[in-house]
Amino acid sequence: MRVEGLHKSFGDVEVLGGIDFTVGRGEVVCVIGPSGSGKSTLLRCVNLLEEPTAGRVTVAGFEVTDPDVDIDRVRRRIGMVFQSFNLFPHLTALENLTIAQRRVLRRGKADAERIGRANLVRVGLAEKESAYPAQLSGGQQQRVAIARALAMEPELMLFDEPTSALDPELVGDVLAVMRSLADEGMTMLVVTHEMSFAREVADRVVFMDAGVIVEEGEPARVIGDPQNPRTRTFLARVLDPAAAEVGEMPDTGPPGPRADKG
Repeated sequence: MRVEGLHKSFGDVEVLGGIDFTVGRGEVVCVIGPSGSGKSTLLRCVNLLEEPTAGRVTVAGFEVTDPDVDIDRVRRRIGMVFQSFNLFPHLTALENLTIAQRRVLRRGKADAERIGRANLVRVGLAEKESAYPAQLSGGQQQRVAIARALAMEPELMLFDEPTSALDPELVGDVLAVMRSLADEGMTMLVVTHEMSFAREVADRVVFMDAGVIVEEGEPARVIGDPQNPRTRTFLARVLDPAAAEVGEMPDTGPPGPRADKG
């Protein structure tokens, strides 16, 4: 995936002020930054849920921003997981996984259910295929949403703060699924406020502020030894609010272990 000179304005308000970066095949890139910095808008521009004001986005060899692009064909290659789970409340977990397969990919019922069940196993919810969303915890609903995206066999997964709507005790199971996807070699662009996840799983971390990329690099450098004062201030507040009050930067330590993606 490549983003070049990406701008997005809403009226007179410029939300993205010229974004350039790439995500290589099998790479995990985490985007961090304060609220209102343009992180979610960036993701929505990648799959054209928001139309960029200027710039180019290329995914899997397709220029998403080309006026003549078959956007439905491109979106089949991009899975997206939102803050809210967006499950159909009147459908079971398995039915939520099969409906897009059947309508968009034209898979038969048997194939769609087989692939759906395999992806429920993948996220640790095989026993919940007949449950309705209201019968699932928030963490389980988010894992069903991840499985639904995976069932479409995307080449790129976009995550827009997937744990922000969850109670703290439910976050771990969702992050564990995302870690396993990273270890499998899934290409992922993740907007997150989970700094420990970014340190342990990301190949690169991008820090955004006021619609631009302020700093990017390996997690150990961006999170552990940020060079830009704005990055340092943000991380101090996120990682150790008490230290931020006295202007100290906490020691984040080395990044955790991560399986080799080859």
